[in-house]
Amino acid sequence: MNTPILVTGGTGTIGRRVVPLLRAAGREVRILSRHPQPDAPGVQHVAGDTVAGTGLAEALDGVGTVLHLAGGAKGDDVSARNVAAAANAAGSTHLLLISVVGADRMPIGYFRAKAAAEQAVAESGVPWTVLRAAQLHEFVLPIARGLARLPLMVVPGGLRFEPVHGDEVAARLADLTLGAPAGRVSDIAGPDVLDVAELVTAYTAFHGKRRPRVPVRLPGAVGRAYRAGDNLADASALRGQRGWPEFLAEQAASTQAGLPSGVRPVDPLRRARP
Repeated sequence: MNTPILVTGGTGTIGRRVVPLLRAAGREVRILSRHPQPDAPGVQHVAGDTVAGTGLAEALDGVGTVLHLAGGAKGDDVSARNVAAAANAAGSTHLLLISVVGADRMPIGYFRAKAAAEQAVAESGVPWTVLRAAQLHEFVLPIARGLARLPLMVVPGGLRFEPVHGDEVAARLADLTLGAPAGRVSDIAGPDVLDVAELVTAYTAFHGKRRPRVPVRLPGAVGRAYRAGDNLADASALRGQRGWPEFLAEQAASTQAGLPSGVRPVDPLRRARP
């Protein structure tokens, strides 16, 4: 198939990793974003807004596969409904969505919007694939950095993450995009389940700092859900190989090389461990 693949959010944290992998596989890519960048060989940029629903019909013209990565703090459910409806109208043959582990369990608006987005994709009438991923290292980093700056390290008890490397999520998404629709596939998560204290301790130790800890208890339904591990993947999940210490080392190497924090060259040969 030589029709272009549409990637919404193709310039974001995951998108900028996936697009080179799709290009390496010989596929043409069309990127939809609110602020399109100049075109590159094999990569076309088009303007559109998935939440507002603008530019979708034009972006989907001649497209068979849609990889929906665009997302934010709010509106992911609306965005997915708009993309799903447009993909159906355009006669697309494969619609893929990245979601979050625990989307249907966590009593938090962001997770509920992701669950609604999954439903919109599954009910779109387009053959579909949904991949739930744990929080990226880039998501956990500001939490660890912020707590490490406090005179006392406030540690929410029971708050655990299993951060996953963006390269490994991108590799999995690229494989799924190049394959046949598969419905809900196995989640992908990092190699370790770490509580906040472990994340911050590793961060401060890496940077040669120490902070005394002050434990606190997360209240209400959200606290109960985190303590129950409702945000964590189960035993069937794919587990990446590059954990929190490796990510911190990469951050340090990027800084020493003069790259912006969080930016590093993408290695297209990296794959999530089966």
